[in-house]
Amino acid sequence: MATESFPRPISTRRRFSALLSVTALGVYLLLIVGATTSLTNATASCSTWPTCHAPVDPLSQTELAIAWAHRLTAAVVGLLVATTAIAAILGDVSSRVRSILVVGGLLYVVQIGVGAVTATVGPAAIVPGLHLALGLVIFSAIVLALAWDLELATGSDDDAIESPEPLEELEEEVPTATERTIPSSRLSRARLTAIAYFRMTKPRLMWLLCLVAAAGMALAAGSVGSDLTLSTILATLGGGVLSIGASGTFNHVLERDVDQQMSRTAERPLAVDLIPVRNALAFGFALTVASLALFLTINRLAAALGLAAILFYSVVYTLMLKPNTVQNTVIGGAAGALPALIGWAAVTNEIGMPGLALAGLIFLWTPAHFYNLALAYKDDYARGGFPMMPVVRGETVTRKHILYYIAATLASAIALTWITNLGMLYAGTVVLFGGIFLWAAVRLHFEQTEAAAFRSFHASNAFLGAVLVAVLVDAMAF
Repeated sequence: MATESFPRPISTRRRFSALLSVTALGVYLLLIVGATTSLTNATASCSTWPTCHAPVDPLSQTELAIAWAHRLTAAVVGLLVATTAIAAILGDVSSRVRSILVVGGLLYVVQIGVGAVTATVGPAAIVPGLHLALGLVIFSAIVLALAWDLELATGSDDDAIESPEPLEELEEEVPTATERTIPSSRLSRARLTAIAYFRMTKPRLMWLLCLVAAAGMALAAGSVGSDLTLSTILATLGGGVLSIGASGTFNHVLERDVDQQMSRTAERPLAVDLIPVRNALAFGFALTVASLALFLTINRLAAALGLAAILFYSVVYTLMLKPNTVQNTVIGGAAGALPALIGWAAVTNEIGMPGLALAGLIFLWTPAHFYNLALAYKDDYARGGFPMMPVVRGETVTRKHILYYIAATLASAIALTWITNLGMLYAGTVVLFGGIFLWAAVRLHFEQTEAAAFRSFHASNAFLGAVLVAVLVDAMAF
């Protein structure tokens, strides 16, 4: 899609982007505080508007403080929304950015009215969920405005690769294991081989996916009031590690030829013939069997989900999605979301709504996370013939979609709050690390370097890791 350039100085563009970012985070903070207010029934302690009178019952002082926090946050955020809308009207911005910010400002006025009626008359006077729905629409409008404005201010219409270079036209050859210096001692060769097998399991993925499964278990234990046994924890995490290892090994086998074409994967064990394919397949099947055996000590549902995760990543994603569609990362996010369901099923022997909500958060986070890596390795993926978003649609569209998926991820975090009754630790963590992630993504628009892409990539990792730890602590301790 062609983009329109704006003559605004970069300092002015940065200031407006900063204002939009702060406003988006302010609206999101209000949503989190509002969700907490609703879940704690703090609205019952304050039936006046716009101020709150002190309650008769001293035990409700905490709820009164939460209600006051909601009102004060709404006032500050209202000023931010108004300032942003006025800046858009008076500033040099596109018509669609101006329009959506004006609409967002008007909806904020409507939301204030809905909140006032809810406080004075009662929740029954308003359509259930209308207040939250308006907040989500306003948040989405501001993030859309941010994404569109950054696209126009910093984007280009010719940054896609029209035709990725076919594999057969690449002339660079990767030396095989026989062409390398192999250690002469048995111990050194055994060590090299062991490291090669370990690398095939993709150990860097294990800590985060195991944390996802652990968060699923914690949510389940907190929801059903069940104590987590050590055997369940060890079997779930152990089965998860083995299933990740099996998926990674099969991925190495299936992509060994393409790996030779890409600099970031050219040193993989199978790409350099360090490990025979038949041995790698045997290793992958052994890990699969061991994983299923551990999951079966818990229940059949956990084992079935574990097998589904292996098959989805190895077959559906690696063979069908990754080489054939630009939406490979989006759909492939289901592979990373399945550990949440495995953790939930390990405790409850069923698939529940909180587990699905956590899985949904992981699913929506995946594109916002991986698109940064795709930007950093755009040329590499083009050499491999993979239709990644930056290769097919260009870097400008990819950066815009990162913001879209960050917004969707944060919205799903609100849904998780409502479904699970997670507390203030979770809410504060989401706002803080969500803000860091959003800041890194906005900075990526202006810097457009490999370093900036990796910074945003690491910010996404930090966001999910921190949120999952907060889920663990909130679900188990409160």
